[in-house]
Amino acid sequence: MLVNVIHEFGSYFPIDCRIIERMKMTRVFSLLFSVFITLSTLQAGEYNPVLEIGDAVQQWEDFPGIDGDTHSWSDLKDKQAVVIVFTCNTCPYAVDYEDRIKKLAKKWDGDDRVAMIAVNSNLIDEDSLDAMKEKAQALKFTFPYLKDEKQELGKAWGATRTPEFFVIDGQRKVVYMGALDNDTNASKATINYVNQAVEATLAGKVPDVQETVAIGCNIRYKRSRR
Repeated sequence: MLVNVIHEFGSYFPIDCRIIERMKMTRVFSLLFSVFITLSTLQAGEYNPVLEIGDAVQQWEDFPGIDGDTHSWSDLKDKQAVVIVFTCNTCPYAVDYEDRIKKLAKKWDGDDRVAMIAVNSNLIDEDSLDAMKEKAQALKFTFPYLKDEKQELGKAWGATRTPEFFVIDGQRKVVYMGALDNDTNASKATINYVNQAVEATLAGKVPDVQETVAIGCNIRYKRSRR
């Protein structure tokens, strides 16, 4: 069967109906593929490529720290809220946030229910464990600063930026992830998402904001050969 279809220039030409049916099927398959991609994306967070809010996080074992000791997830078994910040020595954003990170640690330092840990997943010389020790000593860090030597924790948690923050509850599930606050300029920041998430977690509530975009430098993951 033939039908007349209007040509873009105004003339008429015949097209086989079977061609039209094939075109319709192609559109259907394209739509289904788009839906599949969308649903696949929903398996991760809004901004995190691996984790979503409520996921249980991968634990770590024997990460070397600036204090000369090794640290494991089991050290935090009694904590009701754990703040993890992926940071480094070299990123300008991470450097700009150092005072705010120290202030965050000081706020919760006297609360036995809360722990804060900094993790460095970069592999360059400037982010070596020795360099981390120098940085921590110069800035008088009061919190553990650990080296993710195999980059396994950063990858497992979907961390992509420095600094990037995670708040974990007593069941070791993600309650917040993303930026520390609502502006990279400290003088303009008015909302501290991490503090709000910790306070909500300790009160047994859900944070008003659970995920934001982490703004910073890319974590320098080593490329793996296929």
